Amino acid sequence: MAGPIGVFDSGYGGLTILEGIRKRMPEYDYIYLGDNARAPYGTRSFDVVYEFTLQAVKKLFEMECPLVILGCNTASAKALRSIQQNYLPYNAPNRRVLGVIRPTAEVVGDMSHSKHIGVLATEGTIKSQSYNLEIKKIHPDCTVVGQACPMWVSLVENNEFDKPGADYFIQTSLEKLLSKDPQIDTIILGCTHFPLLTDKIKHYLPKGVKVVPQGQYIASSLEDYLHRHPDMDQQLTRGATCQYFTSESCVKFRECASLFLHEDVTAERITLN
Repeated sequence: MAGPIGVFDSGYGGLTILEGIRKRMPEYDYIYLGDNARAPYGTRSFDVVYEFTLQAVKKLFEMECPLVILGCNTASAKALRSIQQNYLPYNAPNRRVLGVIRPTAEVVGDMSHSKHIGVLATEGTIKSQSYNLEIKKIHPDCTVVGQACPMWVSLVENNEFDKPGADYFIQTSLEKLLSKDPQIDTIILGCTHFPLLTDKIKHYLPKGVKVVPQGQYIASSLEDYLHRHPDMDQQLTRGATCQYFTSESCVKFRECASLFLHEDVTAERITLN
């Protein structure tokens, strides 16, 4: 069975991942699914995030996606491993689900001169310690420090990310992170909403500190994955199409999606259960 690449996120942030992938591999077909009605996932428990994420993965499988990318750091942190180990082998052995944390962890160690890395993310991703574990596994000489940014997703989704009111929250979170480890020279934006805050983040960082958004690295990692797994690559259709689905209002999705994609899109509403 051949079909499109599925990209899932609890909200809109995964559109930054989708955009990066489509720029690098425009020939493939894509389906984006946002569980916007139940977002955000960042403060939800591991069990709830797993349940919701699995529902979305199953829905994308029903839509004939052989491969699903969890374009959500919280879902990648709290649900990916369980889906890969406990669900796929018994229920969908020929399908694959990939996340966004490992590809970022693979590249960031070589980007840091001081080997001190910061992670800005939701509370759920920080508490999971997923970035710390993955980076230390690949780059054991690195020190990793995380900082939860509880207001940042709301700033983006309420279109306040470029307003003066956002500055206080951004500056405060960055000061907290750097006070934990002043040697940090590379910072991962460990939430797919955060690239929209890049300009303000850079404004409040010391000169020379790198900011690492995920989109381009996820795209290059996926391209490499498909080169290494030609059997999966052959299952993916190539019509350069992209469909959008949301568990929320289609009108609201269209309005918010334009912030991330800088283009008008239309979406269909679906139910996840």
